[in-house]
Formats: sequence, C-alpha cells, structure tokens
Amino acid sequence: MDSRESEDITRRRRECLKCEKRFTTYERAESLQIYIIKKDNRRELFDREKLKKGILRACEKLPIPLEKIDNIVNKVESKLRTLDANEIQSKSLGEEVGKYLKQLDKVAYIRFASVYREFADIEDFKKEIQGLLKK
Repeated sequence: MDSRESEDITRRRRECLKCEKRFTTYERAESLQIYIIKKDNRRELFDREKLKKGILRACEKLPIPLEKIDNIVNKVESKLRTLDANEIQSKSLGEEVGKYLKQLDKVAYIRFASVYREFADIEDFKKEIQGLLKK
C-alpha cells in the first residue's frame, strides 16, 4: 500500500489479501556489527532488543508511549552506525541513551542512570537529582 524510507529503516503499510486487515512492517538493512565494550572489558554484540528492554525497565509504570521508546532506540542505533569504529564503550552508550531519556522523562532518566552508573547509595541519587534541578 505505502512505503516510507528514513535513514536505515523502511516502513511499509500492508494489507492482507484474505482478511483485508492492515498492518505495518519495518525493514532494516543488515550492516556492520557493533560491539559494546563492557566495564569488565568483555565484548558483547550490540543488541537493540536488549537496549529496548533496559529503557522499558526504566520507563516502567510511567506514561511513556512505546513509540517514543522505539524512537530513542532508533536514534541511538543510528548514531552507533554513523561512528567510524565498530566498538563503543558501554558508558558512552549509556550516556547517549541518558541524553534522550533526560529530555523525555526525568524519573526514567534517574532510573536508567542508577543502573548504568551503578549508584552505590542515596548520595549518588541525590547528586544526580541536584544536577537535574540546576539545569
């Protein structure tokens, strides 16, 4: 029925010939593999679904539409694919996600930051919240 292309994703509206129901498919071209270098120096293949689950966990019970979470995942993945390197530190990935979550919802950002920055106690939360309040 309809096709739209944006950066590395093709969105297609389709219609079942039998039942006439409409649905959307998203097509993404396979490209070079990106590895995430974890804090303990292990290398792990970038997994957009794992990233999405982490963001969903941070947004749990908040009024954030799934579409906005998908947009963050798409933006982060696009940014990773534009880098010259095929490896990225997990800290850099966390900061990139945090940048978008901070704009979307402060509570989701604090939840996400507490995991990727490994907050040890209430003081870490306090510092991060004070940083948000200053801006």
